[in-house]
Amino acid sequence: MSQEAKTRYSENELKEFEAIILDKLELAKNELNELKKSITKGGDTGTDITNNSTKVLEDGADTMEKENMNQLAARQQKFINNLENALIRIKNGTYGICIDTGKLIAKERLKAVPHTMHSIEAKLAQRN
Repeated sequence: MSQEAKTRYSENELKEFEAIILDKLELAKNELNELKKSITKGGDTGTDITNNSTKVLEDGADTMEKENMNQLAARQQKFINNLENALIRIKNGTYGICIDTGKLIAKERLKAVPHTMHSIEAKLAQRN
């Protein structure tokens, strides 16, 4: 049976994707925890207030770094949510089906981007 004729992935294929997603989910959660620790530690620089310009520059750099860390944490949380949603799609039988075309998403694409809901054709069409 060719990939074009298939409308769903087999139970074994879904288990393979689920394992990939669970691995990525664990790594993503660990990375998010590390980011959260870094953000929290960033504020522990002390409470002494000095009037020199070096302190002001350091505070500015710290604030900018903290904003960047917050953005990274937000992106990581979105990635985690997308992976968790992919697990739900595996459970309800809609995983691997493009929401735009209704066709099966290529296995290679799902291995690279396991949380995707778009075939490469649909993704490219969105850009145009």
